[in-house]
Amino acid sequence: MWVLLRSGYPLRILLPLRGPWMGWRGLPRSLSLGPPRRRYRKEALAPLEVPVLPVTATEIRQYLRAHGIPFQDGHSCVRAPSPFVGASKLKDETGAATSFSLFIDKTTGRFLCMTSLAEGSWEDFQASVEGRGDGAREGVLLSDAPEAEDSEEVQRIWDRAVPLWELPEPEEAQLARVMFGLTKVTDDTLKRFSVRYLRPAHSLVFPWFSPGGLGLRGLKLLGAEGQGNRVHYVETTIPQPGAFHNLFGLPLISRRDIEVVLTSRELDSLALSQSTGLPTLALPRGTACLPPALLPYLEQFRRIVLWLGDDLRSWEAAKLFARKLNPKRCSLVRPGDQQPSPLEALNQGLNLSRILRTALPAWHKSIVSFRQLREEVLGELSNVEQAAGVRWSRFPDLNRLLKGHRKGELTVFTGPTGSGKTTFISEYALDLCTQGVNTLWGSFEISNVRLARVMLTQFAVGRLEEQLDKYDEWADRFEDLPLYFMTFHGQQSIRTVIDTMQHAVYVYDICHVVIDNLQFMMGHEQLSTDRIAAQDYIIGAFRKFATDSSCHVTLVIHPRKEDDDKELQTASIFGSAKASQEADNVLILQDRRLVTGPGKRYLQVSKNRFDGDVGVFPLEFNKSSLTFSIPPKSKARLKKIKDDNGLVAKKPSSGKKGAVPQISETHSDQAPNPNKPDLSKPSR
Repeated sequence: MWVLLRSGYPLRILLPLRGPWMGWRGLPRSLSLGPPRRRYRKEALAPLEVPVLPVTATEIRQYLRAHGIPFQDGHSCVRAPSPFVGASKLKDETGAATSFSLFIDKTTGRFLCMTSLAEGSWEDFQASVEGRGDGAREGVLLSDAPEAEDSEEVQRIWDRAVPLWELPEPEEAQLARVMFGLTKVTDDTLKRFSVRYLRPAHSLVFPWFSPGGLGLRGLKLLGAEGQGNRVHYVETTIPQPGAFHNLFGLPLISRRDIEVVLTSRELDSLALSQSTGLPTLALPRGTACLPPALLPYLEQFRRIVLWLGDDLRSWEAAKLFARKLNPKRCSLVRPGDQQPSPLEALNQGLNLSRILRTALPAWHKSIVSFRQLREEVLGELSNVEQAAGVRWSRFPDLNRLLKGHRKGELTVFTGPTGSGKTTFISEYALDLCTQGVNTLWGSFEISNVRLARVMLTQFAVGRLEEQLDKYDEWADRFEDLPLYFMTFHGQQSIRTVIDTMQHAVYVYDICHVVIDNLQFMMGHEQLSTDRIAAQDYIIGAFRKFATDSSCHVTLVIHPRKEDDDKELQTASIFGSAKASQEADNVLILQDRRLVTGPGKRYLQVSKNRFDGDVGVFPLEFNKSSLTFSIPPKSKARLKKIKDDNGLVAKKPSSGKKGAVPQISETHSDQAPNPNKPDLSKPSR
């Protein structure tokens, strides 16, 4: 069966749907080595029961000076001689001393030796310098070699893959070029980058070679698979993504190169290299993450241009990555009609060198006029939906009010005890995580095991205890989500929590942090005996973190004690008014069951700083799947609130069954105090 490709690449072609010949990794069964292996590659952040202060660049320099170790201050790393190589290896073939081969990350203290590939934490480095540990100087910290099964699979696929120009049938080679938009990419370019084609899987194969050409360490396959009547391009990496740290194109980089262009796709690197002749590298996980382990390989460049894509999400990722790389040496290519992705620009016949010359510096000493902001404003006006953020797929009514989930905002979420706050917010965050929003969970009330069980049930939309034979399948899919958990439980210091969040943003490029809940951090603060002052300090810390890190923070706060027959309002949030003042969004989970017995829950958006729309919509709880998602055939309707003192105005309905009432909207930044909506009788 064949279907027509309508999106993803510029040309329309016919592609085969995924059939029984496809294996568990999207490869032909003849190339797949047995059942899937579950690797717990994403570990929880290191536990911090005993507060550990993060290392700073100043402390690293002081330590090196105290031990007489010469060093050079780089852009994001400190360079020093490596204690993991012998004196003979510190000189090149002419006998001259080579440059320092040890790179120490200024933010985390982790090190990497380019010569021996030894790596480890700052504590590991200190133990090596001071002669502690079991033979650290002899290289026991050497990066783990790929698993034998992975190595065998990598080599087997690589041997089966062939260059496009060696395919026996010219029609097949032309079809592959059209499939991936390579009609203008020459054979010489594909040969320089060692790109091959795996015929049984209809996939391009991009290799990952060890630094220094020590051998093949991994592969990335770009293939197509059918889902219903659509075809999607999918990436498969061996080893798994958490261990795949390839910079595609790195073997072609010379020590003399001082400028490089970073792209989010290997195909874009091919187009850029061919058109401009500049050194190009492709990030292993696109716009999702820039692993700090790759920073040492980028230290030699004085200028880095980030051209990651043609949408606002790529633009936001470019600005985030520039912070890691040192903004003073970074320039960004802004998405636009005349500045699409590099491969698309090549296929359209655009001048890629001219586009690179329009790249904007990522760092400005100051912004003094609208002239420096006008392109930013134009970008948001011409991409309204993308500027509104990532939209929820399970909560369409939330999209109509908040418009989307945006970076750099603070959302305060509250609701009565026992109303299901944690259950709702876990689905709220899971919805975004499944769409590629890197998420960090800080659950202080319930254990991570219990939270993960709830989220896995919501992810599978059903009780897995009744179908344990499907647990491995759903767990494997759940494991691939960009989801991480803090290992805190019970009361914690706000300083420790903020340090952990900053570490996660740097290492995992976290875009959304969920804190459940604020009250578990107040008992640790010794700033004041006044609990209100302590809470204001904590909220201010989260507000500053969200703004400085361009990361969305969702903060759960318990409400103050209210009469059972009264609905919660913005003023019901525990503490002073600072929580609602600092928040960009305020969400309230109302629960009428607690007053009237069997009744309804509904979510109230009482503050929306983005465009002022506020309102309420009912929620239906599905106990078997632990979800609040409104079923497609539900009679629930969105209601928008007019203002603080106004009534909910309805236009006359058409009289037809199921007609949606038209409600007036508000565009106010103030939190409304609406009349209590009667949702016991759904609109008809």
